[in-house]
Amino acid sequence: MAKYIIAVSGASGSVYGIRLIRELLIRDQEVHIIVSEPARLVIKHELGWDLSGSVEDVLGAKLPSGHRYFYDNQNIAATLASGSFISEAMIIMPCSMACLSGIATGNARNLTERAADVMLKERRKLILVPRETPLHSMHLRNMLTLSELGAHLIPAMPAFYHHPRTLEDIIDFMVGKVLDALNIEHNIYQRYQYEEER
Repeated sequence: MAKYIIAVSGASGSVYGIRLIRELLIRDQEVHIIVSEPARLVIKHELGWDLSGSVEDVLGAKLPSGHRYFYDNQNIAATLASGSFISEAMIIMPCSMACLSGIATGNARNLTERAADVMLKERRKLILVPRETPLHSMHLRNMLTLSELGAHLIPAMPAFYHHPRTLEDIIDFMVGKVLDALNIEHNIYQRYQYEEER
């Protein structure tokens, strides 16, 4: 059983991160979950889920059971903040530009940024799924900085060659791209195939 850290930051598209958590749990993986305060607001606005109380209670009722652990984003003393905590990868999905900037500049102001900083310093897999448009030069510089530090950037830019028919199809495409980067087998979206090969 591999360990994965999943952080949901305050960018639009929190459903991406929640769907990724679900996919990992149904594959019997160990998932360590951080939901930022801004992400709570986005989840309430976009999904209608009230996370003003316990994130664990609300998400716990909506996610498959399994090896899942919830962390307060303000708790920088949590085990995830230490290089001695070994995990397969950390994924921030979606990743706001504020979160991305904090990681790129090494600020480590909260648990998400500190855990990401640990992944970089330990040369472990860090996947960021930025969700913003349009982008200005500082956004792009921060992404380049993180790419040069070894982070894997998978912007939330869904494709349409798989002929999505529902919103879930578009969400699954992005989650599938992250699963691909994690080398986890799946069939949640149809891969590209040239017409003559069909």
